[in-house]
Amino acid sequence: MKRSKVQEFQKRIKEDFQKAGLVITAKEEQNLEVADFGLNRYEEIGLGVLVYVNTQRCCAKELAMLPHQICPEHRHPWVDGVPGKEETFRCRWGEVYIHIPGEQTSKPLGHVPADKESTFTVWHEVVLKPGEQFTLPPDTLHWFQAGPEGAVVSEFSTASRDELDIFTDPEIVRIPVIEND
Repeated sequence: MKRSKVQEFQKRIKEDFQKAGLVITAKEEQNLEVADFGLNRYEEIGLGVLVYVNTQRCCAKELAMLPHQICPEHRHPWVDGVPGKEETFRCRWGEVYIHIPGEQTSKPLGHVPADKESTFTVWHEVVLKPGEQFTLPPDTLHWFQAGPEGAVVSEFSTASRDELDIFTDPEIVRIPVIEND
């Protein structure tokens, strides 16, 4: 993704955080991650990320999502005998649809692009509205999507090793590459 596009999306991420009543510092604003997962389809498949802390024991992040934007299906695997991250999602603004293994929801609110349908395999849907939260055990396959207004979600977890996440879509690149204009 081009640096100018990253900066444009960083402004939108900050605006969404403000809608949720979150205050971020100037330094945090500069460090907002615009994750496009290497697909160059950020507005459709992507995620804005602000990491507050990520130690060997815990992690706290804010996630900003555009309307109907998707964080693609993935899991946080065991690494060197250590469980993958356990994470709790708490909706702050908008709504978010989390999809996990289980009985398929008959009329899910979440939907995926036709050309990526084969890379989404779990269809039990949990809907979170502001103030609601949901915890995922380690190594649980999941994906999530913002509702029609977008969403801001706080994520609290054990240590995050995003670069080791396993995605169902083989085209995904988790760590973004930023190109100069």
